[in-house]
Amino acid sequence: MQSPAATRDPLAGKLPVSLITGFLGSGKTTLLKRLLRDPGMSRAAVIINEFGEVGIDHELVASSSEQMTLLANGCLCCSVRTDLQETLRELFIRRRSGEVIDFERVFVETTGLADPVPVLHTLQTDGMLAAQYRLDCVVTLVDAVNGLRNLDDAPEAAKQAAVADRIVITKSDIAGPGAVAALEERLERMNPYAARALAVNGDVEVGFLRDIAPRSARATAGELDRWLAPSGERRPEGAYLGERMRAGAHDAAVKSFCLWFDQPFTWEAFSAAVQLLTSLRGPDLLRVKGLVNVTGEQGPVLVQGAQHVFHPPVTLEAWAGNDRRSRIVFITRNVAREAIEAVFAAVGALSAESA
Repeated sequence: MQSPAATRDPLAGKLPVSLITGFLGSGKTTLLKRLLRDPGMSRAAVIINEFGEVGIDHELVASSSEQMTLLANGCLCCSVRTDLQETLRELFIRRRSGEVIDFERVFVETTGLADPVPVLHTLQTDGMLAAQYRLDCVVTLVDAVNGLRNLDDAPEAAKQAAVADRIVITKSDIAGPGAVAALEERLERMNPYAARALAVNGDVEVGFLRDIAPRSARATAGELDRWLAPSGERRPEGAYLGERMRAGAHDAAVKSFCLWFDQPFTWEAFSAAVQLLTSLRGPDLLRVKGLVNVTGEQGPVLVQGAQHVFHPPVTLEAWAGNDRRSRIVFITRNVAREAIEAVFAAVGALSAESA
């Protein structure tokens, strides 16, 4: 794991990318229509699988080509015809040359059966993309009518919910009595670190879906809490409304927890722990993100990754408050909290012996 950047602001100027995922029938098309009509999306690019799936209303279209459609409100729609890397590269090149609007953010819609982690890897491992784009958040849509069944039956649905920064519950207006409450309780157990919102007919506050991750090394306490929330760990226990919650086989394997460390790390010790974790259990580290107190750094080091791939670490200019403990959120599959604590303890002990 490379050492944190300490020169220019490594986040400033990069275009935020929001990934929109969700199982088949969860309402991604309806949500995208809502996004395309929002005035705040006038300088956004939306990458979708096929224009036909979104059903762009004719009155919105200003001009169109085979791959790109400019909407009357200024939003740019782009269809993925090859792969996401090539599409993002082409979009940026055309933006720089003035061939398309000077968009300020990107929304990427995945297919209903897609594993979102490879898309995260695309932004982490492609040097050209990493220089121009940054991950803002993962938004997962969950259908209130079929969501519990999908979480039971489809590992893709469980993984989509597990890695989310934001969860939008759709079709709440047509779900049966108690369905939304039961689904919210299930999602809280799987991923208590994702804020949730209800969408009725695709209507959800656009601000809930964007500007989640820190935009610069001068991140405020509010920005960091919004990204890493909650500031304190929620550990829901027991029954809901007096009944024991059903847990599916897929999400029962998902663990969500936050580790806090009182003592600062040397970068070598923290990096060694991460490398050991990724070598032993990389495929099961679904999402990792946190702030690390590193010896010699004035501010916290922002880290995030998915499975065995991590973004380059970023040193923020200063701590946003007096609490300087390291805090790292882990979303894992079949990896217990104690196992990860043991790795950090072992690496810490070895570092102390060699000091």
